[in-house]
Amino acid sequence: MIYMLLTNGFEDIEALETLDILRRSGLNAKTVGIAEGTVTSSHNVTVLCDLTFDETDFSDMTMLILPGGPGHTAFSASDKVLDLLSRTYKKGIYIAAICASPSVIGKIGLLKGRRFTCFPGFEDMVKGGIYSPEKVVSDGKFITARGAGAASDFGFEIVKLFKGELIASELKKQMQY
Repeated sequence: MIYMLLTNGFEDIEALETLDILRRSGLNAKTVGIAEGTVTSSHNVTVLCDLTFDETDFSDMTMLILPGGPGHTAFSASDKVLDLLSRTYKKGIYIAAICASPSVIGKIGLLKGRRFTCFPGFEDMVKGGIYSPEKVVSDGKFITARGAGAASDFGFEIVKLFKGELIASELKKQMQY
């Protein structure tokens, strides 16, 4: 199961476009509200999450996704989220983050020695990471992306990881990407 954490202030495109691409490909992906089940995006789109953090045990997780936007600060401020990120990393489970959210995983040292990308201006918050200006960067168990303009590429990179290049290419054609 792929879990996408959502909180108030999430970036609409980074979360919803990525989620749409994953679901179109047939991947099982669920949204998880970190504080409550209903969250409001940075552009006032209200979303009812599939689950809340407290009702999710994450035992079947294959990837954890953090979208960016102003809400990324709630991820950094949540001991539950930081603990989940650390446990996810230790178990060798994939972590994907876009926009400002690579700084969340970078602040706790998970990107040390890894190539990453993020929204310009957040590079220095990633302890020991190797910044790359690409739209999407995959390194080991991490996928990072720059921001809203890279959301499609971010989603397709995740599809490619789990379903292969052929499925990702076919989906791009279907979506007229």
